[in-house]
Order: sequence, then C-alpha cells, then structure tokens
Amino acid sequence: MNTYKSEVEAVDAFVQKYKQLNTEIAKVIVGQEEAIKSVLISIFSKGHCLLVGVPGLAKTLLVNTISEALGLQFSRIQFTPDLMPSDIIGSEILDETRNFRFIKGPLFANIILADEINRTPPKTQSALLEAMQERTITTGGKKHELGCPFFVLATQNPIEQEGTYPLPEAQLDRFMFSVWLDYPKFKEEINIVKNTTSNTKIELTKILDAKEILYFQDLVRKIPVTDNVMEYAVRLASKTRPNTELAPAIVNNYLTWGAGPRASQYLVVGAKCHAMISGKYSPDIEDVKAVAMSILRHRIVRNYKAEAEGYSVEKIIEELLK
Repeated sequence: MNTYKSEVEAVDAFVQKYKQLNTEIAKVIVGQEEAIKSVLISIFSKGHCLLVGVPGLAKTLLVNTISEALGLQFSRIQFTPDLMPSDIIGSEILDETRNFRFIKGPLFANIILADEINRTPPKTQSALLEAMQERTITTGGKKHELGCPFFVLATQNPIEQEGTYPLPEAQLDRFMFSVWLDYPKFKEEINIVKNTTSNTKIELTKILDAKEILYFQDLVRKIPVTDNVMEYAVRLASKTRPNTELAPAIVNNYLTWGAGPRASQYLVVGAKCHAMISGKYSPDIEDVKAVAMSILRHRIVRNYKAEAEGYSVEKIIEELLK
C-alpha cells in the first residue's frame, strides 16, 4: 500500500493517523499517555514491549483497546506455572484420516498479550523467543510463519514475587521497551471510576489496518539519520558497559553488565519513530533521549554496591543522559 506521492507526505499522514489513534484510545484509557506512546512506537518500530505495573492499572484493557483501534487480531495468553510450550505455539494431532495435522495455538495473531509472563517456567518462556525474534515457530521439524504484523506485549507484576520465574536476560533483550505504569492521578481515577461503573458501551473506530501498519513500519526504517545522532545513540549504549573505553565512573562503580548492540539498534529505530510522530523527517539527539529510558532500563544490571547505596537503574541512566 502506497497512496502517498512522497515520503514527506507519508510522514504527514502518519502524524494525523497517530493523533486519531490517540483520540480513539483516550475514549477508553484515561491517562497513561507515556505508556500508550511507548506501545505505539514499539508497534511501528517492529518491536515488542514489556509492561510492568501493579494489578488493576488497565494493562490488559490498554492492549485490547489498541488492537481494536488498529484493526488487528488480538490474542491473550494467561501465563501460569503449568503452561506448556504447546499451549501457546500449538501442536500436531492425529486426525480421522490418520494424518498429522497442525492445530495453531494463540500465538497465531497480530497482537499477543502475554499476561504475567514471569509466572511461567523458563521452558515456556523460551517458546516465545523464536516467535519474537524470527516471527516464526518450529514444531515437528516444520517452520510456521506467524501473522504480519506481529507484536508481543507482555505484562509483569512487580509485587508478589513468590512463585515467579525471572525473565532471562536473553529474553528481556528481545523487548524493545520496558515501560513502568504508575498509579493514575486523583482526577484521572475519578474519570476511570465514572467510566467503569456505568452501562455505557464505548464503540471504537478502526483507524488503521494491517497493510497500512506494515507500510508505516517500512517508512520508519526509511527515515534518514545524521551521523552525529547515530554516533550519540551508539555511544550512549556503549557508555553502559563497565570497564570499557567509554564507560564513565558511575558505570564502572555501579553496574555489572551493560546494554548490548540491540540497544543501539532500538535507540536509532525508536528515535526515528519518535521523530515521525512529532512531525519531523529526521531524528535528533532529543528523540534518542526520549526513548532511552525505556530501552535501557531492562538491559543494564546493577551490582551490590549500587543496591546498597540506593542507586536505581533509572538514576544511572539519567546521569548518562546529562
């Protein structure tokens, strides 16, 4: 799909579509503007998103609302300790004709909500890895292509850590963003209670379809980046790696591990998309800074000294951004 005469015209159209999306989502979701922005940037950057927040902050409703406004097929998987890989990717069964037939699991959708992903064992968590990276799954020696676009949004509860399995670093690294959802403000909560304690049914208008989303995903990749912005993004990721040539004292003192090259890639792609939604035709350093916190926070590991002295991951990243 390409009905636009130029990429400049396409970027202008994208800005309008983004504004319409926000208007539709705001009919259902009160507040959480930054979380919505991060999820949409992830979708248009071909990334995945990890939402971390206490229960009751409308994480599931947020994903459902976005999928409805985007006209995409939505699938929710509740992760539990007894969930098996075949429960999410599907399995082969012997049919009436004594032939094996593959029955698709809930992963075969456009937007996947992996609810409480840290409540399931590593074996099932790892079943998501191939899907997230390759957009395919392999079972019975055969590869199966997943839907396009394909986007995983996982939720994680920061409390009640008993009976949970921390996500391995390799899987955390697959998520473009780690977004922290906070409690709503007082006036926002009043609106939430008003909207959810009546019989009002909100109908959403579909703003985009799958073909348009794929077109805009390609458009994000085509946005040019100047050398100084590219170098800033790579330098920022490099600074998080302890005992390397660019690492400042705060990193050497308080971090065990830093962000890998995938962080540099996501910083550039995320900056491109952030620039586009702001109506710009090329990202600047401010666009890199705008997406840096959510891209880096789950990729760096503090040491015991940082924990003892109360140095949070966010505080270290803020120092690096100054």
